[in-house]
Amino acid sequence: MKMNAIGLLFGIAFGGVLAASNLHEYDTIHFMLRLDEFDVFWFMGSAIAVSLPLLWLLERRGVATPLGGELVLSRSRPERHHLRGGALFGVGWAIAGTCPAPALVMVSSGALLGLVAIPGIFLGLRLHERRQSGPHVGDGEHRPMTGARV
Repeated sequence: MKMNAIGLLFGIAFGGVLAASNLHEYDTIHFMLRLDEFDVFWFMGSAIAVSLPLLWLLERRGVATPLGGELVLSRSRPERHHLRGGALFGVGWAIAGTCPAPALVMVSSGALLGLVAIPGIFLGLRLHERRQSGPHVGDGEHRPMTGARV
């Protein structure tokens, strides 16, 4: 129950940041993807610039998380399925003008496009799940890098 409440509070705060940054607006994403505006790139870059060294430091010091034990980040080498997945995500992002978190903010702000995007997200997850459970051999499963502890 405590973890759900904390998750809800952080989710609301994150949604507030997305809404304040206009990342739930279709035009904001399209202006970014057309390279007309760079605010979203600065937003994402600043998030990476702050979190990357902080997470590295916390992991290196063996800091325990308040709710889930020791912080251990996963690492993997880029593989073909990462490129395919990234390309598919990018196409969906360009068409819908949103990704999962901003789609929820869209709905909460009254934008009806979110009601189309959210089922599409779940459909994509279901299709991926079905593909993963099928009798095929994948081109690379998630494998942590070995010997690359930083």
